[in-house]
Amino acid sequence: MEAARPVRRADRGNPPGESSAGRPGPTLHGLCGLVSSGLGRDPLSGDVFVFINRRRTHVKLLVWDRSGFVLYYKRLEQGTFELPVAGPVTWQQLVLMLEGVSLASARYRKRYRLPAKPKVAA
Repeated sequence: MEAARPVRRADRGNPPGESSAGRPGPTLHGLCGLVSSGLGRDPLSGDVFVFINRRRTHVKLLVWDRSGFVLYYKRLEQGTFELPVAGPVTWQQLVLMLEGVSLASARYRKRYRLPAKPKVAA
């Protein structure tokens, strides 16, 4: 009969919010905390919150979709993600960024948009 080997810290997992070599950064609860306390925003708003690591090789997208949180995680094997200019990122810019297209050189073709509805004063 073999002797039981000791359990190492990496084998036991980590408490929520802690990272280790085998775990890529903050967990879902940690990201929600960053959104609410760090950004002062509501994680249940339905907005997509984008988190990129310092080396720009990992990206996480956090969004609430009516019944629960969705966490999208992408790790690049080669290259880096391009950081968008300051301000809100459109869905099209986010898709281009995830696909590795340079946002500076992207050209948008003209598309039809519905006219804005006039606001009615109460």
